[in-house]
Amino acid sequence: MLQLGGFALLSACLTLLNTAVRTDARAPPRVIGSGEPIRVAPGDDVILPCHLEPKYNVEGLTVEWSKPDLQPDPADRLSRVEYVHFYRDGREVLDLKIRSYLRRTELFTDDLKDGNISLRIKNVTLADQGSYRCFIPKLRGPVTASTIQLVVAPQSDETPPPTNLPNPDEHRETDVEVPSSGGRLYLSALAGGLFLFLFLFVVVGVCLHKRNPGKQNYDVAPTAPLTA
Repeated sequence: MLQLGGFALLSACLTLLNTAVRTDARAPPRVIGSGEPIRVAPGDDVILPCHLEPKYNVEGLTVEWSKPDLQPDPADRLSRVEYVHFYRDGREVLDLKIRSYLRRTELFTDDLKDGNISLRIKNVTLADQGSYRCFIPKLRGPVTASTIQLVVAPQSDETPPPTNLPNPDEHRETDVEVPSSGGRLYLSALAGGLFLFLFLFVVVGVCLHKRNPGKQNYDVAPTAPLTA
């Protein structure tokens, strides 16, 4: 009985797990972009990240990248909306593309089957700054679009001061005062004069000794006569 009860419990757990996996597999894909602003310096290339979760093949769908803050051209009587990048029927459509983005944008077409719809923009300019919207109009799901903010700013040339540098006072040796060139000359002259004075003193003393040689007198006390 215990074995049958354990088997039934295990079977129920497997059934619930299988149901959860199937439910997750049938979850509709959502378009997810970057939650943080993307920063780039002028002249560099940038990738605006956007993908579908869970993975979903969008090779046969339309992918639109646009600037939602950009207004239609007033001269266009049809008020057509131009796109940063427009992908349809397996290729990029250039007729609806903003001229300033010609030959500067591309999708990762090999990754579309995995739901990667990120956009690469080459040679970014200051005019490229702003909001970008990735959108799949025919996607069946609760979230079909996402907005990414692009910030274009020159990189700062200021280099932060290095840290953990040794304190120069810790290993500084005791300062020794070195005489200047004038002081060295004065000391040399003084030493030379002193040496010359001693030399002359010795020479004069030797000469005087030769001219008046002194005689050593030894006083001898008289000796008392010896008595027999």
